[in-house]
Amino acid sequence: MTHVFSIPLRTTFRGITVREGMLLRGDAGWGEWSPFLEYDPEVAAPWLQCALEAAAGDWPTPVRDTVPVNVTVPACSPERAHEIVRAGGCTTAKVKVAERGQTLADDIARVEAVRDALGAGGLIRVDANGGWDLDEATRAITLLERAAGGLEYVEQPCESVEGLAAVRRAVDVRIAADESIRRAADPYRVRDLAAADIAVLKVQPLGGVRACLRIAEDIGMPVVVSSAVESSVGIAAGVALAAALPSLEHACGLATVQLLSDDVALEPLLPVDGMLSVGPVEVDEAAMARVSASPERRAHWERRLLAVRQDLGL
Repeated sequence: MTHVFSIPLRTTFRGITVREGMLLRGDAGWGEWSPFLEYDPEVAAPWLQCALEAAAGDWPTPVRDTVPVNVTVPACSPERAHEIVRAGGCTTAKVKVAERGQTLADDIARVEAVRDALGAGGLIRVDANGGWDLDEATRAITLLERAAGGLEYVEQPCESVEGLAAVRRAVDVRIAADESIRRAADPYRVRDLAAADIAVLKVQPLGGVRACLRIAEDIGMPVVVSSAVESSVGIAAGVALAAALPSLEHACGLATVQLLSDDVALEPLLPVDGMLSVGPVEVDEAAMARVSASPERRAHWERRLLAVRQDLGL
C-alpha cells in the first residue's frame, strides 16, 4: 500500500514551495520515501531502503526517551527569521546562509535577527550547503561569528572535502560535514582528511537508521542527525537514529515539520521545550486525505518507485 502526499511549505526552502513524497506500508507500519524531485533512481535508491527499513520496523533499541533539536531558519528575511525562532521553542537555531541570489549582508542580518530572538544563551549554527570557496568562507565565517556572538559550528562551508579541510585550518570555528558525507562515494574521506569536527547524518540519503549507525561508529566524530524536510513519518526515522546513538552531544536538525503547513500524522512530531519524543508516529487517515497529491503527481511517484525498485532488483 502506498500514499503520495503534497504539502505546501510555510517558507520557501532549498528552492521549493511544496514537499512531495510517498508513504509505503509494511508489516510494522509506514515508511517515508521522499527523494527530491531532481534525484535520479541511483541517488533515490538509499532513500527507498530507509523507507523499507522503517516499514519493516527494523530499528535499533533507543537509549534515550527524548532528542534535543534545533529550529531551522531558511534563507528568509530577518523579520521572518525572528518569527520562526520565537515560534520554534528551541534554544539552538540552524540558519541557512550562502543562498544563491542573496548577499553576505543578507546572511548577517538574518543571523543578527536570530541572535536577538534566541537571546544570549542560545546556540547558533549556520549552513552554507557548499556555497563558498575558501576565501569567501574565511571572510563570511569571521563576520557571521561576530553577528552571532559566537557560532556553534559552520555546516558544509565548501563543496569539496578538500575545501572543508582548508577552511577548518583557516578558522577557529568548528566545521560540520553534510554533503561531503551523504553525497560522497567514500563518506570516510572527511575523517581521513581531518576535514570536519562534526558529522551530519541524514537517514534517508544514507540508507536508513542502521546504515547511519555504522557510519557514526566508524567515522569517529560527534554526530548531528538532520532531516530532509520530511513529514513526521520520515522524521521518526531520524529520531530513531538519534535515540540509538551511544552519545548525542549536539541538538539535532529534526524539527523541520515546523516548516510544513500540514502533516500526515495524528500528532505531528513538533518539539516541546526544544525536545522531540522518541516513539512511533500514528498516521492519520483524515490528514493523509487532506494532503493527498493529485492523480498526476501520484502517477509520477509510482513511476519513480518502479524505476528505483528495478534499479535495486526488488
